[in-house]
Amino acid sequence: MKEYLTDGYEQTVKLGENIARNLPKGSMIAFLGGLGMGKTAFTSGLARGLGIRADVSSPTFAICNTYKGEQNTLHHFDMYRVESWEDLDSTGFFDYMDTDSYIAVEWSEHIYGALPDDVLIVEIEKISDNQRKFKIYNKSEEQK
Repeated sequence: MKEYLTDGYEQTVKLGENIARNLPKGSMIAFLGGLGMGKTAFTSGLARGLGIRADVSSPTFAICNTYKGEQNTLHHFDMYRVESWEDLDSTGFFDYMDTDSYIAVEWSEHIYGALPDDVLIVEIEKISDNQRKFKIYNKSEEQK
């Protein structure tokens, strides 16, 4: 597990960008953390680090926003309203898992049992209005 502290939006974006540069193709990133924690800011950085130039926004009402770059695609899911396996299946989530696209999942605690063991967990804790602590680890590490 690695821990990082950020102080504001730009540092959170930069952290996401740096993490993206070391992710294998087709990686899934799952966020644990409540409202206003920086999940979308981190995802903006992921997109930037993957060479995707897009204005990343929360997929709250769309369930999934897709961002495409020249070499990479990022699917950004919001699972806040997912309450059952049927809800999850209706999002098309499982179809995206069998591609070489990157997947970022907000509110992943709602679908935790469906996440693969190699998913990168990004757990976010609010320290102050601007400061956040990020704990980053693979789900498989947690199970040991």
